[in-house]
Amino acid sequence: MHFRISNILIFFIIGFIFFSCNTEPGGISTDLINNPNTASGNGDSSLLPAFEFIEETHDFRSITEGETVAFNFNFTNSGKSDLIISDVSTSCGCTVPEYPKTPIRPGGKGFIKVTFNSAGKHGYQTKNIVIVANTQPNVTQLKIKAQVVAAGKQK
Repeated sequence: MHFRISNILIFFIIGFIFFSCNTEPGGISTDLINNPNTASGNGDSSLLPAFEFIEETHDFRSITEGETVAFNFNFTNSGKSDLIISDVSTSCGCTVPEYPKTPIRPGGKGFIKVTFNSAGKHGYQTKNIVIVANTQPNVTQLKIKAQVVAAGKQK
């Protein structure tokens, strides 16, 4: 009986140590995230990072069906702390985003590259890009547009 309790205790301690250690290399420390929001809403949002995009909507104008086009949405972190982008998603599988995976320092610049594949698309297309970051609000939307014309038709 004493042997079983000792083994259980040892396994418990080893499990606790294993699961409580952050051994992931290259992980972002939570020390970089400063969220002054409170339940009462009295936080100081002036300390947060902020996106400042050159443009939030890009129109590719007329493109030929099957053509793949890309655009870089350039931005500056105009806030007072590191900007961390946790996710970028799109409204369609035909639109693929690429974004910085490391923190952007205050005053630092970056871009979100959006690639649109018009294969199988016809007519006027609008695609939304949703960015989740440690900003206030934490969701920012970008948009691309294009008029997709059939191959062989005049642009």
